[in-house]
Amino acid sequence: MAAALRHGEGMVFTPSPLPIELASSFTRAEALAAGVSPSRLRAHDLASPFYGVRSTRSLARSFAGPLAGDRSERERVRGLAEAFSRVQGAATFFAGRTAAVLFGAPLSHGLDLTVGVLAPGRAPRGRGVRGVKVSPHLVSLVSLDGLVLSSPASTWAMLGRELTVRELVMVGDAFVRIPRDARGIPQPHLQLCSIPQFLRAIEAGSRAGIALLREAVELIRVGSSSPLETEFRLDLHAAGLPEPDLDVEIRDRRGHLIGITELVFSAFRVVAEVEGDHHRTDRRQWDRDIDKYAAYVALGWEVVRVTSRHVRGGNAVDRLRDVLLRRGWRPETG
Repeated sequence: MAAALRHGEGMVFTPSPLPIELASSFTRAEALAAGVSPSRLRAHDLASPFYGVRSTRSLARSFAGPLAGDRSERERVRGLAEAFSRVQGAATFFAGRTAAVLFGAPLSHGLDLTVGVLAPGRAPRGRGVRGVKVSPHLVSLVSLDGLVLSSPASTWAMLGRELTVRELVMVGDAFVRIPRDARGIPQPHLQLCSIPQFLRAIEAGSRAGIALLREAVELIRVGSSSPLETEFRLDLHAAGLPEPDLDVEIRDRRGHLIGITELVFSAFRVVAEVEGDHHRTDRRQWDRDIDKYAAYVALGWEVVRVTSRHVRGGNAVDRLRDVLLRRGWRPETG
């Protein structure tokens, strides 16, 4: 039953609590078996993302800080995937853009989940689902938080049919990145994929977008920690600037760690820092940055700091080129 609350001259009905044994997503049959009435399943606090499935309307959480949008999108898609898993066929798996977002790729998703099936099975159909049939030799499957997905390498290769080379590099960089913990220590066991795995996925057989995949894999690098860094690095490459080292630990003459920097040109004692908005809004981060850059300068490094405005349509490449030229780089020498 629903509780009635007086509101002005009318009545506002508050749906009765659901049984605690029901998860945030459940099938209609599960709800009826738990004693939920058909009218309760039509209440305004429940969504019906897929046929036969009900979910609480809050399928995602809000996040703050760096990459908050990507994290929110990932949680939204995870909520939809978990809802669909209640009625998902045993032979199906999440693939393509859906799997990529669940792995944390910097991509928007859209309304429909991409759900795959191995050929010769029949691709899933229905509201909220885009079914794809995949040849078994072109995909491997993994489990993530109870969901079956195409592997990171398979997922990346499947995206060749819908992404640009630049987007493929951004996703590839995200998948091969080696995260660091709160103390700055690399965590190689958390790396999702490797470049050799991408190459094996490409060589597995003919697929849509394979020419784009071959071009993109040559530009993927380990060490980029954000899409903005990847964009900047690709712009530097296109402009003919030297290849930077990524995610580099800068130490003083005694070997003490001073900081970890995104792009480093060691031969010219130049570092480039790509700063998200949290570098400005987080007071503790701001203080750390000032101390770090002062220490870099004392050790003979020159620091080039750029933001998203400088990278996307700004003068970031020109600024770095001028510094490298002043520090001894010549285009003809590479």
